[in-house]
Amino acid sequence: MALLKVKFNQKKRVKLAQGLWLMNWFSVFAGILVFSMGLFLKIELRKRSEVMDNSESHFVPNSLILMGILSCAFNGFAGKICYDSLDPTKFAKWKPLLKPYLALCCVFNMLLFFVALICFLMRGSLDSTLAQGLKNGMKFYRDTDTPGRCFMKKTIDMLQIEFKCCGNNGYKDWFEIQWISNRYLDFSSKEVKDRIKSNVDGRYLVDGVPFSCCNPSSPRPCIQYQVTNNSAHYSYDYQTEELNLWRRGCREALLNYYSGMMSSMGAVILLVWLFEMSVMVGLRLLHTSLESIANPEDPECESEGWILENSLKDTFKSALENLKKLGKFNQVEAGAEGAEGEEGGKTPAITTVS
Repeated sequence: MALLKVKFNQKKRVKLAQGLWLMNWFSVFAGILVFSMGLFLKIELRKRSEVMDNSESHFVPNSLILMGILSCAFNGFAGKICYDSLDPTKFAKWKPLLKPYLALCCVFNMLLFFVALICFLMRGSLDSTLAQGLKNGMKFYRDTDTPGRCFMKKTIDMLQIEFKCCGNNGYKDWFEIQWISNRYLDFSSKEVKDRIKSNVDGRYLVDGVPFSCCNPSSPRPCIQYQVTNNSAHYSYDYQTEELNLWRRGCREALLNYYSGMMSSMGAVILLVWLFEMSVMVGLRLLHTSLESIANPEDPECESEGWILENSLKDTFKSALENLKKLGKFNQVEAGAEGAEGEEGGKTPAITTVS
């Protein structure tokens, strides 16, 4: 028994073809939307590529761009088929291509669904990418005179100001690295010498943070140096008082920003996928209803359309049997080739009569 069998007359077939033509052009615009989302996400990731450890995060925008292009191509082609289906003479040239085209549509929709899932599942990979990238970026913050790294200070400062964050996981991350360049240190000062000598790696570490960590909304002037020294500031206790520095780490801020963006895009792609599935089902019904016309010379006669010619169970069994036959056929061919090789390798005996 066919799956989802529907009876059609000429009027219904025409309405289905016209509706599918319109839906395909809506799908073309949806493909443009998916392409635009991928391009926007790629630009956003490029803006902060200096604080990302690898290029894995670009898999999502690249996939969105590819899916958008394929969606425009597939649906534009399907729109042409639906338009030509109104004329039996024009539709005849598309008949041999419809089955391969529908198979490609199935593959395309599977890939589209996979990309939608990836948008929701990329948070873990993005988290590790940002954690390592921000850690490396903070190490290069002081290298304002080093070619290739001189821009890092501006990048980190703008990032902390824009996203209202400080450090990788928090402001205390700045205590563990030397973020002040040696050119701005007075090495004749006893304090500087003592700090450098007290560190095993010879770094100048302070309990301070860059100016970009300061919260401009705080009523108190920014305390960015000697943050943990209560006696250095009047009426101050860093453990109990709300600091006028950003509490949130930049890794968390960027992760929430990109994850929220990707989740929204994933939801949009799922809607596009549902729309594409409905278009594919409609095209299959149109294809089978036109093929099952009993008398091609009488276009007004009734016909039947279906999704699968047999039930889902029977179709699955048939597919498994075809795969088994294909496997046996390959084994027979391999065996025949081996036998031919053995026969060809035999040397005929030559009898010498003396």
